[in-house]
Amino acid sequence: MAHSSVLTWANALTLNRLLLCLPLYFLIHNQLWPWASACLFLAVMSDILDGKIARKQGNSSPLGGFFDHATDAILVTTGCLALAQSEIIGFGLVWIIPTAFIQYSLDSRILSGYALRSSAVGRINGIGYFVLICTAVGSYLLGWVWLQALLPVFAWALIASTVVSIADRLQASIRAAREL
Repeated sequence: MAHSSVLTWANALTLNRLLLCLPLYFLIHNQLWPWASACLFLAVMSDILDGKIARKQGNSSPLGGFFDHATDAILVTTGCLALAQSEIIGFGLVWIIPTAFIQYSLDSRILSGYALRSSAVGRINGIGYFVLICTAVGSYLLGWVWLQALLPVFAWALIASTVVSIADRLQASIRAAREL
């Protein structure tokens, strides 16, 4: 049974992750790697726990799922913006992550009350964005130059897989529209 309150424990965790976006941007942009890693740890833990808590308490909802995914998109876009402005990666992900999220939201018809429909590639990309940011912060924290050199390649691979995901979702939407 869905919980009637909008501010559930799960949504409070998601809100806390949303509030970490600007500090994370500031910390990465100013290369404060220990603090950035602590901020990322809190963000990742809240992302792991919010869905589990919502399901356990029986108050998961399409709106809560959208809030979770939107917060993730904002967090990883903000992290990638700080990395790009620091010339660690290019700006491609800063533009393509929001584009993919908007398409994902519209395709899922979230505004009509439907739950988000994810794809395997989309889920992998979502995890990949977090991994890229965590790897970047960790490699600078630890001074691992060899790993830092791979970050732009990893970012380009994520851009390519996101383009594939967008194209796949678009093709599926066109097929579904033709069947109507």
